[in-house]
Amino acid sequence: MPSGLIALALGGFGIGLTEFLIAGLLPQVASSLAVSEAAAGWLISGYALSVAVGAIALTAATARLPRKHILVGLVTLFVIGNLLSAVAPNYAVMLLGRIVAALCHGSFFGIGSLVARSLVAPEKKSQAVAVMFAGLTVANVLGVPFGALVGERWGWRAAFWAVTAIGLLALAGIAALVPSRTGRLQPVAGAGQATEAGAERIPPTGLAQQFRAFRSWQVWLTLVATALGYGGMFGAFSYIAYTFTEVSGFAPEDVAWLLMVYGVGLVVGNLIGGRAADRDRDRALILALLGLALTLALFGLLAESGTASVVLVFLMGVTGFASVPGMITRVTDFAHGAALAASANVSASNVGNALGAWLGGVAISAGLGYTAPLYVGAGIVLTSVAVMVIAARRARSPHAADRVPAR
Repeated sequence: MPSGLIALALGGFGIGLTEFLIAGLLPQVASSLAVSEAAAGWLISGYALSVAVGAIALTAATARLPRKHILVGLVTLFVIGNLLSAVAPNYAVMLLGRIVAALCHGSFFGIGSLVARSLVAPEKKSQAVAVMFAGLTVANVLGVPFGALVGERWGWRAAFWAVTAIGLLALAGIAALVPSRTGRLQPVAGAGQATEAGAERIPPTGLAQQFRAFRSWQVWLTLVATALGYGGMFGAFSYIAYTFTEVSGFAPEDVAWLLMVYGVGLVVGNLIGGRAADRDRDRALILALLGLALTLALFGLLAESGTASVVLVFLMGVTGFASVPGMITRVTDFAHGAALAASANVSASNVGNALGAWLGGVAISAGLGYTAPLYVGAGIVLTSVAVMVIAARRARSPHAADRVPAR
């Protein structure tokens, strides 16, 4: 794997830390800035909303710029946002810092995934995306405990100074290690352009060209499958602490290490999913989603067993993230490399997260218990499976207008 992928993974790690560490610091931040718990919660929800908006807006605004320059600019924005959070004299500046840092999140993973796949041979493109996302999955494991540990020893501001330093390292790495001209190019279908032989098509750069990618049913089906797959997992994960403490019988202090077990599953699933997608992508995606639905349903049935809960939360992480590399390469293949489609995939996952968390909360409010989000999540993921089956069949049909793109 090229060294540029390591720089991209480091950037993903820093962005992931920014997203997750705040959960372990929220009480300290609320106390220090003299705001209520509800107001402090906006440092999390405001971040998520900004990710969804920024993924589309920034990618559209930078459509014609070289991708390496965009990545450098995005990581610079990330550093500025975390620096604002580290020095924030009041809540308004802290929230502004979170929003600025979040704006780069979706575009970084969208555009970064295109750069990652362009650095390797075509048969390894999903693995390359998985390496870039490995930084995010490791951050999921370490984010909350890292924030809690650093905040307890040196104060919450120290955590944001640490993330700022990681951002600067990633910035230097991307500037030094990611080539200015990424990937080997071949003609776009129907364009008739003579280009260098290699793996990747010439991506559309104009905004109008990129929007044309959304004429493909396959792009929309993949985005819907992504939103539903993420939504099912996140709907269950949002209330998993209650499941552990109220159903499985774990003590509140056990939740941190149980979440780390889940995070390790994410890392494993990400790497397995990348390899599997490079062999048979649609089959790998359908099996991963089926595995997630089964895991969530079994978790609901066996949640009263502590041992089963530990095993199943690990499998929840594995199956939940195994579809991520394949979904990204799938949407970008059918979008012919349009960066806007890659970033839309990140936005779709965040929309799914919001939907899943809301439906899980509705189930609990209806008095169905703390295992209800697991069953709701399983149902949402099964819908994602149905969408993927339709997409796979349509892609293989010789009469489909948007069948599998030629390599």
